[in-house]
Amino acid sequence: MEKQTTGAWVVHHGRKVAADMRGAAEFSAIDLAAKSAGLLARLGESDQATLTAEQVTAAAKIGNLNPKTELGACLDHLQKRRLIDRSSTGAVSVLGVTGSSALTHAADLFEDNEPQATERAAITLAELSSQAPVSASGAIEFLGDTHRLTKADATDFVRQASQIGFVDAEGEGAEKLLFNGNLFRRDTASKAKKVIDSLSSAEQTKIVEFDTKVKARGAVTAATATKILGEPLFAKVRAAALYDMNIVSNEAGDHVFIMSPGAFHKFSNPLTEDAFDHAKALVAALTYGMTHSSSARGQIWGIDLLLGKLIRGGSVGPATAIGNDYRALELERVVQTEPSGYGFKMRLLKREVGVIALEVLKGRNAAAAALETLPSAGMRSYTAPEAARVGLRKGQSSTSRAQTRSLLSAVRGGGGL
Repeated sequence: MEKQTTGAWVVHHGRKVAADMRGAAEFSAIDLAAKSAGLLARLGESDQATLTAEQVTAAAKIGNLNPKTELGACLDHLQKRRLIDRSSTGAVSVLGVTGSSALTHAADLFEDNEPQATERAAITLAELSSQAPVSASGAIEFLGDTHRLTKADATDFVRQASQIGFVDAEGEGAEKLLFNGNLFRRDTASKAKKVIDSLSSAEQTKIVEFDTKVKARGAVTAATATKILGEPLFAKVRAAALYDMNIVSNEAGDHVFIMSPGAFHKFSNPLTEDAFDHAKALVAALTYGMTHSSSARGQIWGIDLLLGKLIRGGSVGPATAIGNDYRALELERVVQTEPSGYGFKMRLLKREVGVIALEVLKGRNAAAAALETLPSAGMRSYTAPEAARVGLRKGQSSTSRAQTRSLLSAVRGGGGL
């Protein structure tokens, strides 16, 4: 398995482990590697960067790291690999980091932590079940042989893997099927056909109608999906990851739109292209600026010119919209804003994210059409497809406005909000 692919699974599994009460204790190598790689991606940018101690702490909080207990361990881990330098004041310097390089480092960090056999099995099972659904009995036999697990240990691991969310499970007993949310990001057409062939003729008719609408518009609202498919069928194809569900949040609430899993993927390995979901969020924010910002607050009219300038390292603005519509991206340090006149200027810190977003927006083949249906309010946050699919938002509190203001102030180096 290529390092980037391994790293992508480490990041994917790390999110699942973090959401499980006992996950970090039992999958500690995955947990530390994923958190360290996520912190590195959040601290780094295309060029060398130096962040103050306050900005480093803010980056930890944004990534849901405990600054008292986890931040130090992650920084030590990154420094040992010579990926960062730390000063006596707590400032951190990071050499140029891209999403793909962060995934390579995630794989190395995983190996540094001397993973257990079950942690290696978690990576193997994820890759296996993303290529095609696999039976539980087949997975148990394969993982036992590959990672020298007893049948009892392999059986227990497969059960635990579906509980934590490394894979999804459908059915009962030894013949239940295991798959994951990246199943339809590879060989999409042939796999979708197999799912459609398993449906009734009435369900197939609905899927064909819905798929035609998705392809024509790039993305559709969840309300449209429910109207065409009906809630039972919509729930079935959503759980099977046949379609992606994205959530854009603004002051008017949460807004769900559906698109094909391959809509953002141009390069050879869709799993590793945007593992941190930065490009999806940037597309959503830019499209919002094209469709809902008035000219007075900074409506975007030439996306090729705007993104081209950002990718070349230039800044855009000033506009009042910049200070409000890109806060989710500021917190992830995809962009950086600063007050200028009566508004804000913005530059792109992670230029490779802009390249992906430009490819998507040139064809308007992703979030663009769906964002036209949203009410006029600045984007406050973004929930990526995998988190939306498994319902991780349930039972989790949203970041308070006071905390958001505090983090934004730190990210902006104490600048205005």
